Amino acid sequence: MTIYSVYDQVADLLATIDPVHVSAIQATGEMQDHFDVLAEKSADGQLTKQEKDELDHYIVLERLMRLAKIRAKSSQTPS
Repeated sequence: MTIYSVYDQVADLLATIDPVHVSAIQATGEMQDHFDVLAEKSADGQLTKQEKDELDHYIVLERLMRLAKIRAKSSQTPS
């Protein structure tokens, strides 16, 4: 099992939730602001190792949620 298969399993699980609810999941304002600070520091080459690790986790979570939203949307039956 690879980490990618774990991500797929989590995305599949999240996609089983009501697609409307999955689509509504988003970062809080505070989380988004912190991500923006980390991304800016990264662009300037000023991240500490801890901040880089944190930014990497934000990116993984964002990709996971995007995958779950795509899967939830594709599971909806056409009206």
